[in-house]
Amino acid sequence: MENRKVLRSGEFLVSEVEAKDVFIPEEFNEEQLMIAQTCRDFLEAEVYPNLEKVEKSDRDLMKSLLKKSGELGMMGISIPEEYGGFGQSFVTQMLVAETTGAGYSFSVAYMAHCGIGTLPIMYYGNEDQRQRYVTRLATGEYLGAYCLTEPGAGSDANSGKTNARLSEDGKHYILNGQKMWITNAGFADTLVVFAKIDNDRVLSAFIVESKYPGVVIGPDEHKMGIKGSSTAQIYFNDVKVPVENLIGKRGEGFRVALSILHMGRIKLGGNVLGAAKKAITDSVKYANERKQFGVLISTFGAIKHKLAEQVIRLLAAESAVYRVSRDIDDLMEKLKVDCGDKGRASIEAISHYAVEAAILKVAGSEMLDFIVDEAVQIHGGMGYSAEMAVERGYRDSRINRIFEGTNEINRILVVDTAMKRAMKGEFSLFPEAEIIYNSAASLPAEKAVAGDYFGEKRAYTRNFRKIILLCIHGAVKKFEKGLVNEQEVLNNIADMMMDLYLAESLMLRIEKREGLKGAASVYHDVLDVCFYDAADRIRKSASDTINSMSAGSDAPVLLRAVETLSSVAGVNVKDSRRRIADKLIEDNQYKF
Repeated sequence: MENRKVLRSGEFLVSEVEAKDVFIPEEFNEEQLMIAQTCRDFLEAEVYPNLEKVEKSDRDLMKSLLKKSGELGMMGISIPEEYGGFGQSFVTQMLVAETTGAGYSFSVAYMAHCGIGTLPIMYYGNEDQRQRYVTRLATGEYLGAYCLTEPGAGSDANSGKTNARLSEDGKHYILNGQKMWITNAGFADTLVVFAKIDNDRVLSAFIVESKYPGVVIGPDEHKMGIKGSSTAQIYFNDVKVPVENLIGKRGEGFRVALSILHMGRIKLGGNVLGAAKKAITDSVKYANERKQFGVLISTFGAIKHKLAEQVIRLLAAESAVYRVSRDIDDLMEKLKVDCGDKGRASIEAISHYAVEAAILKVAGSEMLDFIVDEAVQIHGGMGYSAEMAVERGYRDSRINRIFEGTNEINRILVVDTAMKRAMKGEFSLFPEAEIIYNSAASLPAEKAVAGDYFGEKRAYTRNFRKIILLCIHGAVKKFEKGLVNEQEVLNNIADMMMDLYLAESLMLRIEKREGLKGAASVYHDVLDVCFYDAADRIRKSASDTINSMSAGSDAPVLLRAVETLSSVAGVNVKDSRRRIADKLIEDNQYKF
């Protein structure tokens, strides 16, 4: 492992890294690119020709597609070789998540199997469970599902009523209850089911085979999007689950569920990239074919604005995804040495980056929603027709803001988790925040040496940090323990944290890219517009935070500090966006 600076989760609030310290997509090696191409070829050959049939909730067809992907090795990417997989790095896992993200409903079924359907057993199961189940899940012999949500327990997962009690002979747990919104329910062989043993306060986790007597699968739900994904309720009526199918320890299920959700959030952050790239390519191809008033609509400034904004938002999200993915890889390697268990080391490393996982989930899902909405608009009336791919992409995108914990829950987690990590002493947040707050009246904005392009952007990120720290200290001072109930304020702070992390990640990527490939002015255009807009959003969020605190005599001082710190150089956003769009239009596909 090369010597590089790696931040702990949330530490980006008080520390920075250099461009050399981050991984960027331009560094994918030949093997990684070949794996991605295999996934791309699979979508072209097997998924896209069958999309209309898949959309009609054809369980058998989706099952056969998943099995074929397993035969190609696509299901074993994240599974160690000793369990029949390929033991690829987390960065590679994220690249596969991205590439398959262009697969509409198939992507949902595939990711559910490879992630939440398989990895709880891989990460938390014992050696016997891994040999019995993971080896089969890694090849697609078995297909997996994950059963956490109940009719009365969504975001509050621990309030579930599904119950397990030990049989009189001590050989089985007798499982009773109901789960809903279960992806892959219609054809899954193994179910990771969460239930409370007796009157336990917290959940335990079990491996349940769908063929066990008493397991009843309901009909597929009718959904707005991802129609090809089998989503159904599952009922457990006195199901006898062998005691050796308890995952981990009794009462460890809630920890398993939370950890797997962190993993799911990060993977979703990668998955939406592929869907976004597909939508952008669909957008520009249509704009380069459609004529109005005798000219191609791709020549219109309004269309160029839309195309450029799609690119800017995607590049920022993509940069953040692979930045943290490499950090996770490094921590995984360290923990494998420390604990010796690949499964536990992997999930501990992923779980550590819970702040970034929530950021990627929220920012990624909202980025994709913006891009598919604009894709429909670029297509005009045709975009509303079911004949066009963007119509499907628009509907399918909407679930991502609900999946893996709603964006409302995740925004709160961004701030709450960072503060809790800081309270444990993982990084120095509160002392730094207090210093910034107390010096607000005379706080100077950082400035770069004239002509230092990336130095200027780095100075902006330092100023953005100061704004966030100022707001965090002010909010803690004002609301104290009641801050948890001030969700609007937490949302403001979360939005600023997301803007900082994405803008900084994009800056580091473009700086490193120039070192590898040389300067390209269009990437400066992307970065200029990103920072210009981020500064505006951060100023608004910070002002809202300060005014929500009713800070009295402090408010004018704090607001002046925010105004100073959020000031950035003016950008000719019209020309910058036109240059970005022109590259996309010339390439006639997303090739950034």
